[in-house]
Amino acid sequence: MNFELFIAKRIIGNKTYKSSVSAPIIKIGIAAIAIGIIVMLIAIATGLGLQQKIRDKVVAFNGHIEITNYDTNASDESQVPISINQEFYPNFDDVEGVKHIQGVATKFAVIRTETNFEGVVIKGVGADYNWDYFKEFLVEGRLPDFTQKQNEEILISKYLANRLEFKVGDKFQTLFGNPLNDRPRIINYEIVGIYNSGFQELDAKFCIADLRHIQRINKWEADEIGSFEVFIDDFSQVEEKAVEVFKSVPSVLNATSITRKYYTVFEWIKIFDNNTYGIIVIMIVVAGINMITALLVLILERTAMIGILKALGSSNWTIRKVFLYNASYLIGLGLLWGNIIGLGVLFAQKYLKLFPLNPDTYYVSTAPVYISWDYIILLNIGTFIVCLLMLLIPSVIISKISPVKAIRFD
Repeated sequence: MNFELFIAKRIIGNKTYKSSVSAPIIKIGIAAIAIGIIVMLIAIATGLGLQQKIRDKVVAFNGHIEITNYDTNASDESQVPISINQEFYPNFDDVEGVKHIQGVATKFAVIRTETNFEGVVIKGVGADYNWDYFKEFLVEGRLPDFTQKQNEEILISKYLANRLEFKVGDKFQTLFGNPLNDRPRIINYEIVGIYNSGFQELDAKFCIADLRHIQRINKWEADEIGSFEVFIDDFSQVEEKAVEVFKSVPSVLNATSITRKYYTVFEWIKIFDNNTYGIIVIMIVVAGINMITALLVLILERTAMIGILKALGSSNWTIRKVFLYNASYLIGLGLLWGNIIGLGVLFAQKYLKLFPLNPDTYYVSTAPVYISWDYIILLNIGTFIVCLLMLLIPSVIISKISPVKAIRFD
């Protein structure tokens, strides 16, 4: 054991030190570190969790990249059909990172009951549809099955079910515009499942039904769809992959990333990053200032000891390291308690859903949390290093202490 560590341990283990006038200030410094790490963990976990939840909900209804005909406008209704006989379908091998592609079509419709009506968008899907996202959203009944013969099963949102007083097993009339004449086409759907994504903007309009109904109403061929939805492995590369997809499809087709289609939503959730960074900076500065105060008090309280060590031949840097070792222990103690409490709160929220949110504002009903050891470890290491670096400046005061005056200091 070297000299600095020996002296530092003697300081930390000294009962007089623990009961000295600096003890309350030391405790405040430790508490500041603990509170800072708690706030930072919660800010990062909830910020990332909220971003991922909102992102996944938008992706569930649209895919990461949408391939449409150039002649189709920006409306939610499929207009110009696309043949599924494409080189990139059903396997998009030309672009690395594409995990799934599916054909869909959408059409405006009106749900009519004896006492009410509601305008919706019927999204037609086929046997290639990926139901993974909607398995999580399903709250009642089951998912429709469109792998066999054409049927009238439909999946509606809890929002629409509440507005129209529907339940699983109910049947209702749906009116579609007829492209050939003014008489609407009517389909009697049966509700087999009710979903709730929490994204009211999408829940309020989308119902999932058989693609073959849309094809029949629009007078399309069996191999024609409204658009392709492409899913990729890494969302962070969505813009780059959208460009690659665009270059790989025929010139008559367009490829648009989900971040461009819902630009305002994704710009809004980017603000969470700025808030998180701001909280991290503020918490580290506050914790650092408290530790600086604690170190200064500790140095002043140990002025006589500093004088004795200098008189014995210790260098300024050697003595500074004694106090920095001590400060490292205190920072580590604060981080330990902060992690225990912070992670406890996060796991409680993840599994017990303690803190609700307004879905009209945040698109989720409870505060989501994303827990990853990557950011937890980096946050702790970064906080420890930054706080320790901040303590280098006040430790310079040790070099200004005169051995003669320090030994006589009381």
